[in-house]
Amino acid sequence: MRAIAIADDDSLVGLLDSEPVDLLLCLGDLWDASIEKAYFRYTPRKTFGVRGNHDSDAPFASYVTPLHFTIEEYGGLKFGGFNGSWRYKPRGHHLFEQEEVSRMLRHFPRVDVFVAHNSPRGIHERGGDTHQGFDGFLTYIESNQPRYFLHGHQHLREVTSIGNTEIVGIFGETTLDLTP
Repeated sequence: MRAIAIADDDSLVGLLDSEPVDLLLCLGDLWDASIEKAYFRYTPRKTFGVRGNHDSDAPFASYVTPLHFTIEEYGGLKFGGFNGSWRYKPRGHHLFEQEEVSRMLRHFPRVDVFVAHNSPRGIHERGGDTHQGFDGFLTYIESNQPRYFLHGHQHLREVTSIGNTEIVGIFGETTLDLTP
């Protein structure tokens, strides 16, 4: 399944020279206008999204299926997701405590593709508390071994493997081939 994942930098979205894709994945911290630009540029058959720590609490446009703490099936794959980042400031949308995420994901079913704004704890993190990953994501990966774990937030493009899980950091936009 051919997909494009977008995250974190509006100026880097909609620039790929691409045929229509099967799937557009929005990983947060993007203006809705940037998501719309990518949607019309790449004409995906399906669009999934999670919100980031800098996003509003407004619903997505009708063509985006929200993935926060839910599961959707598409193209023979199960997708699940999680909004936001670690609560590094007292107020804002899509901010979570470490324990809260761990508790929420404790019984979250296994998916093939986990789409998140934040990274797992200790993976692709960059300096300071603001970009601390979630312990609960790491536990989820170790317990459930999704095929892919896609995240934004860390402003990098990097791939790391844990067991059978490929953890992919997205910044701007990236083309992916998601195979079951």
